[in-house]
Amino acid sequence: MHDGCNGSFEDGKQVVDKVRMMGFSLQAMPIAATLKCHECNEEITMVTMEYTCPHCGMVYGVTPCHAFDINNIMAAGKNY
Repeated sequence: MHDGCNGSFEDGKQVVDKVRMMGFSLQAMPIAATLKCHECNEEITMVTMEYTCPHCGMVYGVTPCHAFDINNIMAAGKNY
């Protein structure tokens, strides 16, 4: 699924699964990331490696290695 910081993910579910498996779901982002939710289009600020949109329940994830670039944040699905 992932090989250290050099690996890649096929989808957001893989990212969130990896973050959960590593125990990083509640770890703070190095810098809070503001983005538009893919589902409801509301602006959200992601402050942890796993984050759920408070407006619609879309779950997002990013690994600590990739958390410095907003383009690495991936949506896993609503209520995932």
